[in-house]
Amino acid sequence: MSLGDEHEASGGYGGTGQTRTRLPDGGGDVYGGARRGGRSSSRSLITVVGVVVLLIAAIAFANRGGGDSSSDSGSGSKPDAASTAASGTKPVQAGFAHDQQGAQSAAANYSVALGSTDMFNTAGRHAIVNTVYAPDVAAARQSALDSAYSSEKFLANIGLDKDGRAPSGQTFVSRVIPVGTKVTSSTASTATVEVWYTSLFGLSGESSTNPVSESWYTTTYQLKWVDNDWKVTDFQQKDGPVPVGRDQKASTADDMTKAVEEFGGFTYAR
Repeated sequence: MSLGDEHEASGGYGGTGQTRTRLPDGGGDVYGGARRGGRSSSRSLITVVGVVVLLIAAIAFANRGGGDSSSDSGSGSKPDAASTAASGTKPVQAGFAHDQQGAQSAAANYSVALGSTDMFNTAGRHAIVNTVYAPDVAAARQSALDSAYSSEKFLANIGLDKDGRAPSGQTFVSRVIPVGTKVTSSTASTATVEVWYTSLFGLSGESSTNPVSESWYTTTYQLKWVDNDWKVTDFQQKDGPVPVGRDQKASTADDMTKAVEEFGGFTYAR
């Protein structure tokens, strides 16, 4: 994903939109040297940095647990569920629980799948659609997505060939990273879940004209309990909330490619 406003005229996941890419001033590496606009006030920057430092310190203190680390004792014990799951409940191993947390887990993980590079090849897309969508809407959804993703104009606009492959020497990046979820309504057989997420999309590589950029969206999923699992029946997507960007220099093409290749994306959220 996110195929919404990120991808031009996809007609698939999120309708039409434009890719918005920030390029650095001047020539050279489109990744190296690119910086976000300066802050209007040095006071604001100092305040932001101060808040971040305090937050990092608080997290570090909390993670200490008030005593010596397990490495000192040599116990090698694993962290409990509360430190690894947002809700304190261990995630299910197969399918999703028939409750509100299960609906949130389903929505978050379906977002990851629908935003992956697998959506850009036919076999992967069909597998995702048949897994994510309810049977009574999957066929129609698959047809619409096939039409969008097989458009050579669409693929060319994002720098891919007609088979959805990146040019030689470049790496195609399409990832969704859920930040949070919430249930806005639910019954025994239906649930409406909002997923707030950031996405990475673009091509990493020295000659890329579509460098990897981030965007923020919230997608509202309509879910239905079908065959002992939550399935998508409909969705709506909107921009944001978008946080204030830090004044950080963009990484080089080599660093970005290395990160994408070495850091695997999450396959289970919440």
